[in-house]
Amino acid sequence: MSDTPHSPTDKRPPGRVNEIDLLRFVASMLVLLFHYAFRGMAADNMAAMNYPWLAPVFKYGFLGVQLFFLISGFVILMSAAGGSVRGFIVSRVIRLYPAFWAACTITYLVCIAWGGPTYAASFKQYLINMTMISDYLHTPAIDGVYWSLSLEIRFYVLITILLMIRQIHRAEFFLIAWLVATIALEWHPIGKLRFLLISDYATFFIGGATIYLVWSKGLSIQRALMILCSLILGIIQSIKGLAEFGHYYHTEMDPVITGLLVTSFYAILLLVALRKTGALAGMRWITAGALTYPLYLLHQNIGYIIFNHAHGHLNIHLIFWGTIALMLAGAWLIHNLIEQKAAPVLKRVLNRTLDTFSQLTPSKG
Repeated sequence: MSDTPHSPTDKRPPGRVNEIDLLRFVASMLVLLFHYAFRGMAADNMAAMNYPWLAPVFKYGFLGVQLFFLISGFVILMSAAGGSVRGFIVSRVIRLYPAFWAACTITYLVCIAWGGPTYAASFKQYLINMTMISDYLHTPAIDGVYWSLSLEIRFYVLITILLMIRQIHRAEFFLIAWLVATIALEWHPIGKLRFLLISDYATFFIGGATIYLVWSKGLSIQRALMILCSLILGIIQSIKGLAEFGHYYHTEMDPVITGLLVTSFYAILLLVALRKTGALAGMRWITAGALTYPLYLLHQNIGYIIFNHAHGHLNIHLIFWGTIALMLAGAWLIHNLIEQKAAPVLKRVLNRTLDTFSQLTPSKG
């Protein structure tokens, strides 16, 4: 995470937001525990076991994705502020692709070796998945968790457009317009606009980006109202699908718990922005933050395949916690052996390619 320029009147020092790394890890563990403790056995016959001791709590872990999007709004606007189109695109590519290529390849190999018919994957499907846009190429994802990446990419495109038209300094105005449009589309849906504006989850990107503005420029009445409207819409959208969710997964979901969890996400991130997290702000969570993305990409289908092969042969506690430990170890290896080594190489290749392209492109005037 890069340092972020502050306004001349802002005396707060710029720097890494340590708590963001911890929040990322919490979000990834919420999703992992949702999958392992509850979702795998609840529907679709994805896993031969769940973990009933944790299932009543972590059936709400699907909300970890909403927390991810909230954090993404904060971090991506931070990365783009004061930057260039080229710098933003290069930073996103080197951040996303090396770990994704590694996790997608490992998942594919595990699926063809041990996945059986439930987790079958073709080589063509694998190659298309490696683009990270398989969703737009009408090809099934090798792992279901990839669905959220397509939404992230759409958010990046919107930020890139702001950079291209040199309006990133007016991000607050565009966030207000995006929020108003999202609210309007909630009651008067227009399919193509809902797709382009990511209306099902936009409120979390907007909320996180607005909270970043609080972090970088301070709290104002306008920003407070934006965060409140974003939160209310986030609660409404999260609760709206609970009945269908409960029916599909054969469980009872409490809208009060759901609303409180969503509210807590906003409250915690706002405390970070207001520098109200005390000693936690001074703690370094770099390793936890580094594990988050590869852990998210790696855990689901491989974990289920392990469950399906080990259940009935090993102690359930050993399977559950051992698989989590294995996924954390795998994420650590991907980060250290792939991400850290590939990122600088990929950055050089991208910059050289862009330099060559710019030299071949006729200049205007």
